[in-house]
Amino acid sequence: MELTPKQIVRELDRYIIGQDEAKRAVAVALRNRYRRAQLPQEIRDEIVPKNILMVGPTGVGKTEIARRLARLVDAPFVKVEATKFTEVGYVGRDVESIIRDLVEASVRLCKEKASQKVKARATVLAEERIVDIILHPNRKPANPIDVLLGNKPKEPVLPEGEKQRVAQRAQELRGQLMRGELEELEIEVEMEDAPKDVEINGASVNIGSVMGDMLPKKTKMRRMKVADARRVLVAEEEGKLIDMDAVTEEAIRRAEQDGIVFIDEIDKVAGRAAHGPDISREGVQRDILPIVEGSTVNTKYGVVRTDYMLFIAAGAFHVAKVTDLIPELQGRFPVRVNLKPLTRDDFKAILSKTDNALTRQYEALLSVDHVHLHFEESALDALAAAAQEANETREDIGARRLHTLFEQMLEDISFNAGGDMPDVDVVINGDYVREHLGQDGRRTDMKRYIL
Repeated sequence: MELTPKQIVRELDRYIIGQDEAKRAVAVALRNRYRRAQLPQEIRDEIVPKNILMVGPTGVGKTEIARRLARLVDAPFVKVEATKFTEVGYVGRDVESIIRDLVEASVRLCKEKASQKVKARATVLAEERIVDIILHPNRKPANPIDVLLGNKPKEPVLPEGEKQRVAQRAQELRGQLMRGELEELEIEVEMEDAPKDVEINGASVNIGSVMGDMLPKKTKMRRMKVADARRVLVAEEEGKLIDMDAVTEEAIRRAEQDGIVFIDEIDKVAGRAAHGPDISREGVQRDILPIVEGSTVNTKYGVVRTDYMLFIAAGAFHVAKVTDLIPELQGRFPVRVNLKPLTRDDFKAILSKTDNALTRQYEALLSVDHVHLHFEESALDALAAAAQEANETREDIGARRLHTLFEQMLEDISFNAGGDMPDVDVVINGDYVREHLGQDGRRTDMKRYIL
């Protein structure tokens, strides 16, 4: 069932505090995709996404909204920074690589789904290979020439009694594998030696895939534990079972119809560059324009249309103004939303009400080393106040400031935790926060906060 705009906003509220205007805009844009898909072909082709321009300071949730939106609907997603691209004619990445990256993301997404469908079968085949390796540890790897000619090695003819013994031993090994009794056993596994990707004109190219099946696959022997061998062999068997042509076809369709491109720092290419050898920022905008307007891009998987992709651009626009963008590009982002700076109440809500709150993250991290953190209400108030003050007196980096404060506040605990230490309960209250975030660098007596 497709989510309604209200449901989308509720899901985003789990991770992002405030910014209701931006959430509503992306929720409507997402729902409109579903609405468009239900229409007859002739009218569907006429409806294009209403791209969104987010305006707001750093660290207030612009990227997170776009990323969570993509995860919510399991859509291909790519985030790029406008400043990484250069005008055509200059050395650097061309803007079409944005679409190539999106298609790669879509292929990974579709391949993961296809892998889940064949995983059970791949696991059985992998475990059969492990059983065979244990039964025949001295078997030589296949000769590449024989593989090329399709010649299979002849199996030795065994006496009937020996056959039964081998079959019984194989059955025992299968049972041990299922019970996890062989995980630490080391075996030698023959694996495909895949050639590494090389970068050509900004695109990643696999030489092996270019040559296709004209040459036999190179292999190498690796010694590893059964637990590691199972993971490697399952992945290898999945690759054999997956129909990559079907995956590629679906990936291109998903990229074209469901793809989300997030272009950050769009304000950094607004206006004209200074005189001299500097690359024209307006030129970068004009290069971005075709893919946003709708064009075709050549990828290693085939031609991809950008007409129905959703583009979300974002920028702080502290120096430049939205009107400094070229009019044609402004017109391609008809939905404009403003994100507000974070307040002290917002910081406290980020720490207490979101599913991915830093308090929960650090509680989980340090529990691994038997340190159990307990954050009191006064600690959240003190952290929120510290974040607001730091952003006001230094550079305003929004919610990212909380990461800095947590690392500083918990430095002593994180460093000393570990080893064979017993379980320890540590109370984090307002006094603890203020003492550990003090400017004088004094070390405090930790014993006061241990229950």
